[in-house]
Amino acid sequence: MTDPNNPAGGGLPPSMDISLWRTLDAAANRASEGLRVIEDFVRYCQNDSFLTTELKSLRHQLDSTLQRFDRSQAIQSRDTFGDVGTAVQGKLEHARADWSDLLTANFKRLQQALRSLEEHAKLVDAEVAASFERARYLTYSLEKMVMTTVAANAAFPKVAIYVLTDGRADGQLFDTFVAKLVEAEVDVIQLRDKNLDDRQLLARAEVLRKRTAGTATKMILNDRADQAKVSGADGVHVGQEELTVSQARSILGLGKLVGVSTHSIDQARQAVRDGADYIGIGPTFPSGTKSFDAFPGVKLLGEVAAEITLPGFAIGGIDLGNVEEVAAAGIRRVAVSGCVTKAEDPLSVLRNLREKLI
Repeated sequence: MTDPNNPAGGGLPPSMDISLWRTLDAAANRASEGLRVIEDFVRYCQNDSFLTTELKSLRHQLDSTLQRFDRSQAIQSRDTFGDVGTAVQGKLEHARADWSDLLTANFKRLQQALRSLEEHAKLVDAEVAASFERARYLTYSLEKMVMTTVAANAAFPKVAIYVLTDGRADGQLFDTFVAKLVEAEVDVIQLRDKNLDDRQLLARAEVLRKRTAGTATKMILNDRADQAKVSGADGVHVGQEELTVSQARSILGLGKLVGVSTHSIDQARQAVRDGADYIGIGPTFPSGTKSFDAFPGVKLLGEVAAEITLPGFAIGGIDLGNVEEVAAAGIRRVAVSGCVTKAEDPLSVLRNLREKLI
């Protein structure tokens, strides 16, 4: 690193040394403090291993960059009692309304401190300044990941049932069926039908929207972000080969849910990075709805449950005979189809599924 005590080497005049080091020291402390608050929340309040690891990685990266400064000079320059800013505090500094407020305040603290470090480091070492810049950009992505996970957990109950259904033989039968699901307080209904043309699919979606409007049941369309937008659906679910989370959200707009199917722990991690609101995890068991070459099974459910707290719905062949295996793996949100849509008494099946998940 360029020596700031040596003007000929591109550093600062000695008269500026103390003020520069005081600034770098204060900004470094603010960044470390803000990051630690966020990490503690994710670790102890969310119990989210994946996000904790991501934040810990950033903390180590930041520590490594800060070590390129002479910390002894920074500490010697410190003058907390003489800092005029310690007596100047905003009215909201000691107030946090909720977890979201706490996280937002500390992400902003972290980002502002990194910007200060970046700008002042330019006076000393351009390479170090660039490292602070990279860290700052990373915090924007981490903020999205953490805040999305917190909001999503508030949107979906810890025990939740998600029913996937086709459009049935005709519109009236579909209306009758989804009315029963809403009556049973199903958490999510996804309309998935590859055999209907666009107008038929939209007509079914409009029926589903009318039935779910004003209820706790969320309406999701499979794959079709355009149809979801036109029908006013609560969101869309995409697969690994369909639109990306970002593309689906750009069509739907803000305030809508985007779910994504995941078939491995790496895909589940990427879904969190991409800002998905929930994930489908599977296929867990063979089913009559879709055919797969491989089944990650209950093992994947356990891997996701151990590391990721973004709402995850186990999917694939789940029924009353195996749902307890799902719960034992640590997943208490399930997406089901045939065991409900083909049942003579779907309300009874739903009631029994929920009891086995609790």
